[in-house]
Amino acid sequence: MQASSRDVCTLQVDILDKQYQVSCPAEQREALQRAARQLDQRMRDVRARGQVIGLERIAVMVALNLSHELLEAQGRVEGWREGGRRLNRQAEDLLEALAAALEC
Repeated sequence: MQASSRDVCTLQVDILDKQYQVSCPAEQREALQRAARQLDQRMRDVRARGQVIGLERIAVMVALNLSHELLEAQGRVEGWREGGRRLNRQAEDLLEALAAALEC
């Protein structure tokens, strides 16, 4: 039987020595496992540096760092989009100039 996009799986992820049951669409299982591994590693890194104590505080610090990285990435993407829009306008201007030159 072929899995549909509505199939949901439940998997267990281990994050900082705690186990969590998580449901997700079957096709996103591997991505969720990678995300859990990355989160676990980041939390372990924060704990190992010894600057933050307590699971909740470690989780908040990692969440803040991830949120900051996401906002920076979104800003870069928006910059690339704006650059792309500028290039498109320049290309359109060049095409118009070329068309006008060919009409003469």
